[in-house]
Amino acid sequence: MKLTPKETIELHGFNNLTKSLSFNMYDICYTRSKEEREAYVKYIDEQYSAERLQTILIHVSDIIGAHVLNVASQDFEPAGASVTLLVSEGPVEDAPSEHFEESPGPLPESVVIQLDKSHITVHTYPEYHPDEGISTFRADIDVSTCGEISPLKALHYLIRSFETDVMTIDYRVRGFTRDKDGYKLFIDHEISSIQNYIPEDVGELFDMIDVNVYKENIFHTKCKLRGFDLNNYLFGYKKETLHSEELIEITERIKLEMDEIFYGKNMV
Repeated sequence: MKLTPKETIELHGFNNLTKSLSFNMYDICYTRSKEEREAYVKYIDEQYSAERLQTILIHVSDIIGAHVLNVASQDFEPAGASVTLLVSEGPVEDAPSEHFEESPGPLPESVVIQLDKSHITVHTYPEYHPDEGISTFRADIDVSTCGEISPLKALHYLIRSFETDVMTIDYRVRGFTRDKDGYKLFIDHEISSIQNYIPEDVGELFDMIDVNVYKENIFHTKCKLRGFDLNNYLFGYKKETLHSEELIEITERIKLEMDEIFYGKNMV
């Protein structure tokens, strides 16, 4: 059965399709010394503390219409944090029926539909090159839902919640549900690309490529920041203080780090 936009299907019982969004963001910084690296890690740890991450995830639950049942959060030493939310169905009055529409999700002040039993998690991973120079911060966010709502509706807000140079985004629909005649449905909405859920003004900032397995309902999009200003990658000083040779070397190292993450392979 091929779904068409705005088509309504009468189901047999509960919609138990599982929809999972995995969003990985990377922030890259050049730190010339151990002291600079430690200062950057401290800054990142404060910027993305368990408390702030918890606030972000609660906003995500609001966007997808969930009730938070339980929160587990932890700051780690020397760095890093994790937050897990267990959420349940949360009815939203007068929610528009838009679960076949491909469009960017709302920001947190808009709640658009309802969510069935699910969970939302985030984990952070500060790391650095053993020879100093490059420091990388990674945040992994997972939003898993059951029912009609797609967690892709939270993608717009998640992208705007993190300073990111490279993103990898995975979306997968698992399981099946049945219509009233017993016919199995392995997906309940049309989707051709995760890019359809990234607002145009945000998409213009990134180079993006898709690796999709349509028959398996698996979608993968990689994003790399298009513009480059070296000052955005220096911690505690400006590029104007560097010699021309340093400018070239640092720029090359940062761009190489971004390319290796984007393409998922070592390039030297």
